[in-house]
Amino acid sequence: MDYSSLILLVLAGLGIVSGNSTVTIAMVVLLLLRVTSFHSAFPWLERYGLTIGIIILTIGVMTPLASGKISINQVMESFLHWKSLLAIGIGILVAYLGGRGVTLMSGQPIIVTGLLIGTVIGVAFFKGVPVGPLIAAGLLSLLIGRS
Repeated sequence: MDYSSLILLVLAGLGIVSGNSTVTIAMVVLLLLRVTSFHSAFPWLERYGLTIGIIILTIGVMTPLASGKISINQVMESFLHWKSLLAIGIGILVAYLGGRGVTLMSGQPIIVTGLLIGTVIGVAFFKGVPVGPLIAAGLLSLLIGRS
């Protein structure tokens, strides 16, 4: 077994031990792609996987609005409450950081490894969600002065 497959297997094991199905499923899918003849999927996933993931995440977040669970009145009222205004501001900051993160990750791929390891640890042991690499890269870009 090669080292990449071994690392994926270890990360899948961490997902199982920590009870985090997101990490487990992702690692098993990648491991299956690796050990089968679907190596051609990797360049495609590297290029479009993040975009597809963000689209799916956005669909999940916007579903309550689309389904009518959140009304237009509730949306309008969110501009009148300080907590909602703070949430809007934080949302803007996070989107900005995510944009910087994408730029940093594409410009310095060596950083991706550390961010991914940190994200997997955060997901596996601290009940996090694997949206951390973009924000982490954005924060890192602020710290190291890269845009």
